[in-house]
Amino acid sequence: MKINMSHGSGGAQTSGLINDIFLKAFGNKILNRLEDAAVLSLSGKVAYTTDSFVVTPLIFAGGDIGRLSVCGTVNDLLMMGAVPKYLTAGFIIEEGASAQTLERIAQSMAKAAKEAGVKIAAGDTKVVEGSGGVYINTSGIGEVVKSGISISNCKAGDAIIVSGNLGEHHAAILAERMDVQNNIKSDCAPLNAIVVNLIQNNIAVHCMRDVTRGGLATVLNEIASGSRCGVEISETQLPVSDEVRGFCDILGLDPLYMANEGKMVAVVSGRHAKKALETIKSSRYGKNARIIGSVVEGKGVTMTTALGGRRAVDVLYGEGLPRIC
Repeated sequence: MKINMSHGSGGAQTSGLINDIFLKAFGNKILNRLEDAAVLSLSGKVAYTTDSFVVTPLIFAGGDIGRLSVCGTVNDLLMMGAVPKYLTAGFIIEEGASAQTLERIAQSMAKAAKEAGVKIAAGDTKVVEGSGGVYINTSGIGEVVKSGISISNCKAGDAIIVSGNLGEHHAAILAERMDVQNNIKSDCAPLNAIVVNLIQNNIAVHCMRDVTRGGLATVLNEIASGSRCGVEISETQLPVSDEVRGFCDILGLDPLYMANEGKMVAVVSGRHAKKALETIKSSRYGKNARIIGSVVEGKGVTMTTALGGRRAVDVLYGEGLPRIC
């Protein structure tokens, strides 16, 4: 079945779309009430975020727009020391979209939400003219369990840890669009285990950021700017798989600027660096973690190259890969 404008009319076809696809995938006591707003149970400090997902193609090696939308949202909450609790999901569906594809996306989204421990508590659908595209807007709410995590807390002597191999999402999307056959899969994943383990092990975490659009280089520049410090990293310590590195060499890409959807940077007290690394490496999705450098006095981001030189690492300029998340 193809989605048509009648599915957005608010009538019988809309009810069918909601019941047959979305409630079937996301159903829970809160959402099933189909009220005008969800009533949630929360206490203490709350973290709140919103995001939109417009990836092309909708389904790719290692994931799809549904899994991506959940992981991207919960990871934003986790980076603030919050345990994700609830999500909203707004779907903008272009006429001509396949109902089977939409159902697959919804089921994938539900599976990712279960893995991340969140409920989809409210949602919306709109059908618009177009050529079969699907776009998802999310909001997320989480309870803050570790206060004070902020870029402004980074200081000289802190260690910088990356949770795993860089560039996998970017490379997977680009390979799909170019019809390149390889074994690269998107890394899109919820990072609950890494963050919870860091907190429960009493690691002195000063800042956490997920590495998405703009890549690691942009995140490190944001950390340097926000903390009014410098950042120094080592090229030989950057975790990049052989397949992604080869893919980059062929296309002239730099893993420092490639997007990820299941990687994070943790800036921790230098005295906790080894313990933090062991904690991340023992967590789900953290086995390839590395200490890549440190926060120093000064400003900007500098990298010691594999040849022993020094290179300034700036933010991404211009357009990266369109519709990557």
